Amino acid sequence: METSEHIKALEAEGELLAVAAEEAGPDAKVPTCPGWEVRDLLRHTGMVHRWATAFVAEGHTSYQPDGGLPDLDGDELLAWFRVGHRALVETLSTAPPDVDCWSFLPAPSPLAFWARRQAHETAVHRFDAEAARSGTPGEIGRDFAADGIDELLRGFHARSKSKVRSVEPRVLRVRATDTDAVWTVRLSAEPPVTEQDGTGEADCEISGPAARLYMSLWNRLPFPRVTGDSSLAALWRERSAVT
Repeated sequence: METSEHIKALEAEGELLAVAAEEAGPDAKVPTCPGWEVRDLLRHTGMVHRWATAFVAEGHTSYQPDGGLPDLDGDELLAWFRVGHRALVETLSTAPPDVDCWSFLPAPSPLAFWARRQAHETAVHRFDAEAARSGTPGEIGRDFAADGIDELLRGFHARSKSKVRSVEPRVLRVRATDTDAVWTVRLSAEPPVTEQDGTGEADCEISGPAARLYMSLWNRLPFPRVTGDSSLAALWRERSAVT
C-alpha cells in the first residue's frame, strides 16, 4: 500500500473509533481488551497518536518517551482524542516525503513507517471500540488487512522482543484465503523468521479471509481455521501480545 492510502485509512479509522466510543460511552467494557473500559482505549490511542506526531513534526531521530495518559474523561476526553487524531493526519499529510525521524520497523522511509503503523494501530483499536459498543464491528478492507498481517509477522515479530519461540524448530503457515497472500513463519529459540511464501511443509496452518485473520492474529477474534498441530496456534495466542 502507498503512504497516501495508509493516511487515508488512518483518517477514516480514527473517525470511526471516535463515533463508536461516543456511542458506547466511557464506562463501557472493551471485551477485546480485558480490563479496559472505553476511556482507557481513548487515552491509550490518543497518547500514541500524539507520540507519533511528535517524531514526524519535530524530527526526533532517536527514541523519545510518550507524554503519558491524560487525566480527562467523558466529553473532554473524546474531544482530546479527536484533536490528536486530526493533528496526526495533518502532520503525516503535509510532511515532506524525505522527513528524517526515528522509527522502529523496516519501511521505505520514516514517513511510510509512521503512516502504516498508525493506520493499523488505529484500525485495531477502532475494532475494540466497536466491540465495546456491541454489535458486529465494521468490515476491514481485504488489502488493508493483508498489509496489517504482513506488518505484524514480518515487522513486529521479526524483532528480538518477540516471544513467539519454540525450543524445537517448527513451521507455522498463515494463509489469507481471499487473496494470494501466504506467509511462512519459521519458529525456533530465536525470533521468528517470516517469508511471503507458501512452499514447503508446515506443522500448522492458520487460514481464513484476510480481515478475519488480521484480527485473530492481533488476538481480537478466534482463528478462522487451524489445521495441523494446533499447539502452534495456541503458542501464538499465549505469546504474541505486542507491548
